[in-house]
Amino acid sequence: MSDSPVVFTEVPLQGGYALGVARLNAEKSLNALSLEMIELLAEQLPKWQDDPRIAAVWLEGTGEKAFCAGGNIVRLYESMQEHGEQANPYAERFFTQEYQVDYLIHTYRKPLICWGHGIVMGGGLGLMAGANFRVVTEKSRIAMPEISIGLYPDVGGTWFLNRMPGRTGLFMGLTSCSINASDALFLGLADRFIAQEHKAAVLAALADAKWQGETNADQHQVNTVLRQFEQQSQALLPASPVREHYDLINQLMDHVEVADIRRGLDQLQTDDPWLQKAIKGAQHGSPSSAVLIKAQLERGRHWSLKETFQQELALSVNCCGKGEFREGVRALLIEKDNQPKWRFATVAEVDPAFIASYFVSPWQADNHPLAQL
Repeated sequence: MSDSPVVFTEVPLQGGYALGVARLNAEKSLNALSLEMIELLAEQLPKWQDDPRIAAVWLEGTGEKAFCAGGNIVRLYESMQEHGEQANPYAERFFTQEYQVDYLIHTYRKPLICWGHGIVMGGGLGLMAGANFRVVTEKSRIAMPEISIGLYPDVGGTWFLNRMPGRTGLFMGLTSCSINASDALFLGLADRFIAQEHKAAVLAALADAKWQGETNADQHQVNTVLRQFEQQSQALLPASPVREHYDLINQLMDHVEVADIRRGLDQLQTDDPWLQKAIKGAQHGSPSSAVLIKAQLERGRHWSLKETFQQELALSVNCCGKGEFREGVRALLIEKDNQPKWRFATVAEVDPAFIASYFVSPWQADNHPLAQL
């Protein structure tokens, strides 16, 4: 086994082509993305895109527990401790590189299959969301839990949360709710459900497919293979809590003020374990993050994909200097006392000027790090 945090291999295909396989290889940390992993992907994925031998790309995680549980933010926390409210070169580099990779996946010119088995959270969903073929399994558990650490759903979250049915994207951001494979299909975050036991057979079938080195024809080959195994997996497809509670979710989120949304969640009487956990996620999250998330989705409703990553880079870099993100990471992941001292005690107390400051870009348009996306 390689000790590289991302392992790249090539699987021979029919017609002299090859499948480029990128495997996140940090099983102990649930394949959480480090800057090194991001930089390795940023180097290899463009090479495969330009290589005429590579017909398609396959992205997966090592182990059975997770595709990718988010960003490995210990080093990011250290940089926030070091720089405080000042400019943070490491944070700028981390998020710039990450969003470049996410954007590349969204715009990739060859079939890109993401096998989203196990935990897919935060930065992991950023990798999966833009893939041509997003596969989920019976063990997929997907979430955007940034509110719990004083952040917001980044990695393109403004784009894909706003494109979910009804107000489910806002609900997902405000509650950090965990969704399953059926939910992901319903919300447009996944394309195919295939049981994990078929993974090796899927790869074998792809190896035997008739590749032509032409994007549309090769996407047809991939889709045909995935549909075949999806049909064999239907018995394991779980029920969808989001679909079951869709009308209630829309009703709960149908408010202008976040304080009214929170009041509705706090007053909801339910015995449903999934809803109870979602309510707790909202109650334990950062109040300023809740208001920021509502503003993020409202402001970004009509942003292009390029604008989304450019605006999110400013938000993320600003988050690193505001204190909430640092405090959330400290409480949940560093000292693990689970007692974050948020800047505002309730969403009603959050200062609108404080939220507005998150949207002030540190750069002019011509020197923005993502100007050339």
